[in-house]
Amino acid sequence: MLRKILLSVLGVALIFGAFVFAKYLIDNKHKPKPVIPKVVKTVLVDTVKNGTIPVIISANGNLTSKQRIELYAEVQGIFKTGSKLFKPGQKFNKGETLIRLDASEYYAGVQSAKSSLYNSIASIMPDLRLDFPDIYPKWQAYLNNFDLKKSTPQLPEITGEKENYFITGRGIVSAYYNVKNLEERLSKYRIVAPFSGILTEALVTEGTLVRSGQKLGEFINTSAYEMEVAISKSFANILKVGESVSLTSLDKTKKYKGNVSRVNGSIDATTQTITVFIEVKHQDLKEGMYLEANVNAEKVENAIEIDRNLLLDSEEIYVVKDSLLDVISVKPAHFSSEKVVLKDVPDGTVILRKPVPGAYAGMHVKAANTNVSTTDSVQ
Repeated sequence: MLRKILLSVLGVALIFGAFVFAKYLIDNKHKPKPVIPKVVKTVLVDTVKNGTIPVIISANGNLTSKQRIELYAEVQGIFKTGSKLFKPGQKFNKGETLIRLDASEYYAGVQSAKSSLYNSIASIMPDLRLDFPDIYPKWQAYLNNFDLKKSTPQLPEITGEKENYFITGRGIVSAYYNVKNLEERLSKYRIVAPFSGILTEALVTEGTLVRSGQKLGEFINTSAYEMEVAISKSFANILKVGESVSLTSLDKTKKYKGNVSRVNGSIDATTQTITVFIEVKHQDLKEGMYLEANVNAEKVENAIEIDRNLLLDSEEIYVVKDSLLDVISVKPAHFSSEKVVLKDVPDGTVILRKPVPGAYAGMHVKAANTNVSTTDSVQ
């Protein structure tokens, strides 16, 4: 009997002990969470100091020669070989022959007409000596200066009515203008360079038959080039002819100086832009080169310039107040590809210099002033 009582007590004791041990294990299973130290980001800031910000408009385009002519034949003939080859890349000075066509047959006809004019005048000289002795000397001087190898000189001035009837009635005036017409057409057998430049296109070769109206090639002036760019209509009243322009090559290795030569008077209805022509001169330039232009459009007073990625979509920027981030509203005055000009930012305001990932209003930060004014980065 006693043995049963002891075993019962021992069993109850074991069950109680197991319950207490299980409760202990459960209570010790929930370990306290580790305390994560609060990280305060260090940010680069600037102190606002408003000033005058020049607005620079960036545009790009290809160069074209300021002087370009397309060569066309107005007469027909065999293309004769000249002192220089008629090939692309060939340079010609002003006044040099670009193209010369065989005009031997036409030249003979011109000389025949000139000879007929000379004979017509010579045939009336006896009558002039007898009937018009006062005008005879000037016509005699004209004949003396008449050279078949040179251009036909202008007829003497006809002063009197009788002289006019006499000269015109003999067909002298009509014969003269017929000769001048033939001489003018003869000059078209030779095309000379109107300026010093280079041949960029040649569509015929020496010895071929050139027909009237046929295109022969293109000739450009290599001393001056123009670049056509499209600028926003908002700058239509600001851009002026003669404005200095800085140009850079595509690889940013070379810089050139140009100026605004022309500004179109109309605005493109589709793009709402205005066309501006920039003239640039340099011996290294070639037609078709791609350049980027920076045009000084205007100056914005009492403003600052910052990176575009610092401006929020809500037209706000982050500022630092008592080690906390906050936002203030701003007024963008001009956007460029990388920068934005802002107004209505009070002097002394501490703003971010570089974007902060995950930034939000109320975020704790530590300011690291770079001692660089917001206007120092203006180009």
